[in-house]
Amino acid sequence: MQSLLQTLRHEFEIKINRLQQIVHRDLVVPDIPGKIKVIVGMRRTGKTYYLLEKIQDLLKKGVPYSQILYLSLEDDRIQQINAKQLAALVDEFYTLHPENHQQPCYLFFDEIHAVEGWSQVIRRLQDTKEVNLYLTGSSAKLLSKEIATELRGRSIAYEMWPFSFTEYLRALNIEFKEPKSRIDFDYCKKYLHTYLSEGGFPETTLLAFPEKNTILQEYVNVVIYRDVVDRYHISNLSLIKYIIKTLLKNPATSMATNKLYNDIKSQGYAVGRTTVYEYLEYITDAYLTFMVPLYSESVRKTQINPKKIYAVDPGLSRAYTFSTSSNVGHLFENMIYLDLRRAGQEIYYYFTKEKYEIDFFTRSPEGKLHLYQVAWDIEDPKTLERETRALRSAEQELGIPGTLLTPETYFSWARKQNEII
Repeated sequence: MQSLLQTLRHEFEIKINRLQQIVHRDLVVPDIPGKIKVIVGMRRTGKTYYLLEKIQDLLKKGVPYSQILYLSLEDDRIQQINAKQLAALVDEFYTLHPENHQQPCYLFFDEIHAVEGWSQVIRRLQDTKEVNLYLTGSSAKLLSKEIATELRGRSIAYEMWPFSFTEYLRALNIEFKEPKSRIDFDYCKKYLHTYLSEGGFPETTLLAFPEKNTILQEYVNVVIYRDVVDRYHISNLSLIKYIIKTLLKNPATSMATNKLYNDIKSQGYAVGRTTVYEYLEYITDAYLTFMVPLYSESVRKTQINPKKIYAVDPGLSRAYTFSTSSNVGHLFENMIYLDLRRAGQEIYYYFTKEKYEIDFFTRSPEGKLHLYQVAWDIEDPKTLERETRALRSAEQELGIPGTLLTPETYFSWARKQNEII
């Protein structure tokens, strides 16, 4: 173990020294004393680089390498280790630097969920050592079941997403400014349309279309095999692929589980309804797509009504639809959903008594309620009137303020959101 740890640490020092400029992310993870910091999100969204940026900051502040341990639990040399072996690696770290027993250390465990029984080791380290612990994982269960039950109040979790539009511009070395003229707006809308087409995964931002598309599709395949099939021991690979592609091809659309089940049956799959529900849960857990429920004070109405589908990134939907011309409005709505998730909003959609659909009914972490209606193109006066009428109807019905988000209003709204975040 000691020889392996020394090799891993030597390789890591070389990596961190060679690391090129990292795009600064808007996610803020405060150093709350006594709390384990957990960052959760889909693979390839930038969780690892966020840890590396934190390590760079520590080194710049004078913290020596000897007080820092970084382990990628998906490195093939330690990929299959168990909790006991993970503990042994950490013990070797302290053996190599015995002075660390009396001083604070910074331990970074990337993709911690790959180690079965990991929480026991993390709890012991938190309780017995002077450590600052940072964990990442690609399972939503780290946010809910595992953190709530395994870490028992010791941790605080944050979600990492692909680049937002403002981060995307930052990656392109373009300063985000609220447009002040028609020329500014035309440029902003052009970049926005490109973002909706290409998405915000960090690795693909500067790539050309054919390579970008191939890599995005490969991301989905990796999630399918490693975060769904392997994790949940699924044997019906063709079915899970069919469901995922169906979801990704239909961003910002309503989908009833029964309708999806009937569609699956019509394709010749022998499957039960329970299996379809389970697969949808697994896909959400892997941060690939999300299902937004109807807001209603009736639990039954919330449960029986269709859910609205959103992808983790508009680029993934683009990779499976091949054209944005027919669904740019849906991709724009998908982007707004992700912005609201980044802001920590609890999200529903809503139907007024007159059956007008409101895209988003949100509750902020502070408990503030808000309505959002999203429209990409309002040049037709009838479209603007329709969207405005629906929003005003919901505002009067619920007594909640609302915002109509269009490309014309988005940039101002996005700037304010970034200030809040």
